[in-house]
Amino acid sequence: MSSNRDTRNSRRRLMRQLLADGKVTSQKQLATALADAGFTVTQATVSRDLDALGAVRVKSDDNGIHYEILDDRFAFKQGIESAARAMSEFAQSIAASANLVVIHTAPGAAHLLASALDGAGLDEILGTVAGDDTILIVATDGVEGSKLVQILESMGAG
Repeated sequence: MSSNRDTRNSRRRLMRQLLADGKVTSQKQLATALADAGFTVTQATVSRDLDALGAVRVKSDDNGIHYEILDDRFAFKQGIESAARAMSEFAQSIAASANLVVIHTAPGAAHLLASALDGAGLDEILGTVAGDDTILIVATDGVEGSKLVQILESMGAG
C-alpha cells in the first residue's frame, strides 16, 4: 500500500503535467481532472497543492486566465531584466502616494514580482511588502512615489 506522501507526490506530479499545457482555468477543473485520474481531492487540497507547486493564475495570450507553475524566470532571479519581465507579466496597475507605490497583480503573483524587484537592486526602492495580489513599495529617502512609478512603468507596468 502506498503512503500518503507517495500519493501526494504522485498527485502533484500529475498536477504539474496538467498545468503545463496552460489550459487549467480553475481549481474545480483541476480537481475534476485529478478525480478522472483516480485522485479524490477537496478544493482545500487542490489549493494547498497549487501553493506548494508555486502555481499562480496568469493572463493567457487570449486574455483569459489560467494556472501556471512559475520557475526561476521570475522568482529569486537577480537583475533589472528579470524585474522588467516580471513587471510586464504580473503588474496590472500601479499608483503612487508620497514616497509609496502600490502595485496590483493577479492573485498569487505579488510575492514573485516583489522578489524580482528586490533582486533588481534599484537604488530608488528601500523595500517591498507583498500580499497575495498587492505590493507596497517604499521609495528611498528623497525619491517621490511618482518618480518611482515612472521608473517601474518604463520597465513594463501599465
